[in-house]
Amino acid sequence: MKKIKGNIRLFFREYALLLKSVPPLLLTLFVTSVIGMNLLANKSIDIPVDWLALDMGLILSWLSFLTMDVITKRFGPRAGIMVSIVGLLINLLFALIFFIASIIPGTWGESYVDGSEKIINGALDGTFRGTWYVLLGSSVAFAASAVVNCLLNYAIGKAFKKNPDGFLAFSLRAYVSTAIAQFVDNFLFALIVSHHFFGWSMLKCITCALTGMILELLFEVIFSPLGYRTLKRMEKEGVGEK
Repeated sequence: MKKIKGNIRLFFREYALLLKSVPPLLLTLFVTSVIGMNLLANKSIDIPVDWLALDMGLILSWLSFLTMDVITKRFGPRAGIMVSIVGLLINLLFALIFFIASIIPGTWGESYVDGSEKIINGALDGTFRGTWYVLLGSSVAFAASAVVNCLLNYAIGKAFKKNPDGFLAFSLRAYVSTAIAQFVDNFLFALIVSHHFFGWSMLKCITCALTGMILELLFEVIFSPLGYRTLKRMEKEGVGEK
């Protein structure tokens, strides 16, 4: 029993040290991108084909994975997964806050439209309140994709024997891990939520997951130099040496 308690205390001390070591701005960007992409996912993108569907969450999801890649490269895959758990828990906390805010009587500023106040106000409350199966699907999908991303990123990095800290190694491990993890994220969400609750076909789930993966990977490719420069600055300043 004492050994178990000691291991638990050691685990939480390690967790605290990790959160102190990750640069505040990097951690903030990660957490806010997780919260933001789940909120933006409520808005769909108009596409002129009925077998494809995308949502606005993709304009932020790349940031979650890019920051995760930087953390994984600097601190290791276990640390990346631990930080992802923190982001997931904070997202669930904000989901609870949004739910409480939605059931408190009040009026949104954007609902002041003659004759439509009640309808618009209810729609805005519903957007922030969300539904239990959407929250469940997004949480399961993000948790699974975070594990896939961190472990795959690390595994690809270990394969580089020559210049493992160069931009080529960083970009390849980021692109491949992000592509596969984004597909896992998109597909699991579509399977849990859209397939079971909205009647999507399996073909639509797969095509949407692939299309979302490609678009989110494009954002990662564009901004990966920024992630690499952030990583090199962290290494130069000795961030996380403890």
